[in-house]
Amino acid sequence: MRSEQEANRAVELYSDTVRRLCIVHLKNRADAEDIFQTVFLKYILSSAAFESDEHEKAWFIRVTVNACKDLLKSFWRSRTVSIDDLMEQPVFIDAESRGVLEAVLSLPEKYRQVVYLHYYEGYTAPQIGEILGKNVNTVYTLLTRSKKLLKDRLGGDRDV
Repeated sequence: MRSEQEANRAVELYSDTVRRLCIVHLKNRADAEDIFQTVFLKYILSSAAFESDEHEKAWFIRVTVNACKDLLKSFWRSRTVSIDDLMEQPVFIDAESRGVLEAVLSLPEKYRQVVYLHYYEGYTAPQIGEILGKNVNTVYTLLTRSKKLLKDRLGGDRDV
């Protein structure tokens, strides 16, 4: 394991390179930040000895590229689509579904979370309670209230 001084030096020297590589490969700032942390954690835990600064830089580049590739080919990543991507591709979503999705996204955070997890990801109320650290009855209440809000926003005659 490396010392704090070594870790700080590496972050100062290679953070821009690692961050740019992550952005180029992943095209997503949140994923890039995750990989950024992963790369520097691997460095801190690594006991690899480097022959020169160039060797160390090459190690950072290789580890970053590999971590990005691993994330891109991961099971979870290959079977999900971000809501932002979904909204940008009208071919995959009709106008009515787009309106419902926009209404869901406009809900306050506490309602949006439970609606998304229940209707889009297929989790049950007890599972949502476990994920969010909420009582099951609280989840049911949030679902009921969010349905009412969605009905009001979507015109009242839809069955949400």
